[in-house]
Amino acid sequence: MAKKKDLDLAPSRKEKAGVGQYILTFFLLLYTLFAFLPVVLTFVAAFTDEKYITQHGFTFFPEKWSLNGVNAVLRYGKRLLTSYGVTIFVTVFGTLVGLLVMSMFAYSISRKDFRLSRFLSVYLLIPMLFNGGQLSGYIVFTTYYHLKDSLWLLILPLMVTTMNVIILRTYIANSIPAELMEAAKIDGAGEYRTFFQITLPLMKPSLAAVGFMMATAYWNDWQNALLYITTDSKKPLQLLLINIQKSIEFLLNNSNVPASARAAMGGTIPQYSATMTTVIIVIGPIMVAYPFFQKYFVKGLTVGSVKG
Repeated sequence: MAKKKDLDLAPSRKEKAGVGQYILTFFLLLYTLFAFLPVVLTFVAAFTDEKYITQHGFTFFPEKWSLNGVNAVLRYGKRLLTSYGVTIFVTVFGTLVGLLVMSMFAYSISRKDFRLSRFLSVYLLIPMLFNGGQLSGYIVFTTYYHLKDSLWLLILPLMVTTMNVIILRTYIANSIPAELMEAAKIDGAGEYRTFFQITLPLMKPSLAAVGFMMATAYWNDWQNALLYITTDSKKPLQLLLINIQKSIEFLLNNSNVPASARAAMGGTIPQYSATMTTVIIVIGPIMVAYPFFQKYFVKGLTVGSVKG
């Protein structure tokens, strides 16, 4: 009788679970729609006529379209390509080298038989708790390291962060069996061989997750370039776009702007549409790359947090 009763209850439980999933899916889709609408509005506003935006505000269905905002940004064509190249180089090189350094650091402090693991763990936490500030960093980098106007100053400050090392260390400790490393040690493998041939290949999910966060930080960084970079050919994309925005604001606030400059921009200085165009240029590559890293991003942050 008890078994029959359980069988009778089983369909109703499944039906309730199914209804709950449909409701949750509906709210998630609704939330996704509301989160995606600002992105759509950004793309629409970039191609909207500046006068129409000034008179009617931003809208998803403008009556007048224009390429003045896009042309105002693309007028910096050569410098834009150069800045793109600088940003791509800094992002790729900094992310790869940073992942190598942090994964080696995380491997070292995850080994319980390593004598300096506790000392290095405390040493890692010190910069997270105590920071000398921006002024001291500027003095050290420019006066003692002599790296003023060097691309290294766009790479080194973001290369190693405490939280990323902790994520990698947690993944190694919880997701990679210690017996695997012990077996390699018994077979005569050294620490370098154990790390590069066994540990590093198994860290792909966590490396992808941390790598995506690092790449995003490098891609969006502009403060270090503003402080240290003076040569135009070394300025990253974000700093160039900020300079473009400042140029447009200068033209808007200066009453002595010649008519020829306004005529070159279609008669109206495209403040809002140009701003939206710069946003698209910045977030475009990240939006394209994110779907390819999403599964590794989620897996790398969740698998290492629970010991299997």
